[in-house]
Amino acid sequence: MANPYSIGLNCRITILWNGTRVDLRDVTRFQANQEVRQQRADPLNSTPVEFNTPNGWRGSFQIARANAALDNLVAAIESGFWNAGTINTGKIYQYITEPDGTTTTWEYAPMSFALTTDPWQAEGMVHQTCNFFASLRTKIS
Repeated sequence: MANPYSIGLNCRITILWNGTRVDLRDVTRFQANQEVRQQRADPLNSTPVEFNTPNGWRGSFQIARANAALDNLVAAIESGFWNAGTINTGKIYQYITEPDGTTTTWEYAPMSFALTTDPWQAEGMVHQTCNFFASLRTKIS
């Protein structure tokens, strides 16, 4: 019997930045949380009413550093900003293999991010974490 639940091995991600695919080997963690803005009315003649309006997606992903892909991307973003005053945006694609064998694809865009890197030390793997914000999450398939 197949596993009836989603597990981490069922997810992979890809980044497209300014139309170029960024090769991310060994993604070890991915998380995306919906942000909302709470709207509230406190009528004098009735009970309070509250609802949420969508306000983007904030998340992070971590990789075990196996190449310079993220470092090169950050360098290109910084160069574009300092040399031309431009900041491009990207997209994250999340592919989930569902327990029934189908694939669900989510696109997070437009996306911006900040990179942090673990300390370099003897006998220790280096991990890099990207904290991102995307305006929308759209179901592709």
